[in-house]
Amino acid sequence: MSADLGRLLGEVDALLLDFDGPVCSIFAGYPAPRIAAELVDVLRRRSVDVPPELDSETDPLEVLRRMGAAGDQGVTRTVEDALCAAELRAIETAEPTLYGREVIVAARQAGLRVAVVSNNSAGAVSAYLSAHRLAGYVSPVVGRAYAEPARMKPNPEPILRAANCLGQAPSRCILVGDSLSDIEGARAAGVRVIGYANRAPKLAAFRAAEADVVITSMGDLASVLLSAETNDMHKG
Repeated sequence: MSADLGRLLGEVDALLLDFDGPVCSIFAGYPAPRIAAELVDVLRRRSVDVPPELDSETDPLEVLRRMGAAGDQGVTRTVEDALCAAELRAIETAEPTLYGREVIVAARQAGLRVAVVSNNSAGAVSAYLSAHRLAGYVSPVVGRAYAEPARMKPNPEPILRAANCLGQAPSRCILVGDSLSDIEGARAAGVRVIGYANRAPKLAAFRAAEADVVITSMGDLASVLLSAETNDMHKG
């Protein structure tokens, strides 16, 4: 695995990171199922007709996606605003991913540009990076498009936007993600992809989705980035 990671990293100039998973667990202290239920409550208080199946939805991003697909932009903005506010509150109790910080710092030391491409709001991501003294290492932060959930990953658009902001061809970028939407989006964008299987069931799924490499710890990536061989490759 280390050899594969080293080869991949030697062939790119930019590291793109998904946020929730590779960098932190954003909903560690403010659970996603609670936020999803709160979003549904917001809609019901506004007399919005909410599909009954959303009563059991545990993913707030899926609530946004489903309501966005219904086509009422005013309703979508209502969900978006409530979710952005919830994400900012969640940042206060977000739990850093083990070795996530080391990956970011080591990548910059190795000469790689680092960006975040997230289905979370850019405001929440930036707040976390600032609170954890990482803002100076990461630019740009590409969050979800406001009230346009169809543009979230697996749509390749945010990944391509990050590459463009970095002035890099997609083929010179690699994305680290912990979901199939990350892998599918990266493939559609022409970007290399590392699947971060932070739960055992993801291993087979990520391999089947043809991630270039699958890791089970961000420490695997940090150790390769910290190696003198990789550092020399990108500092030259």
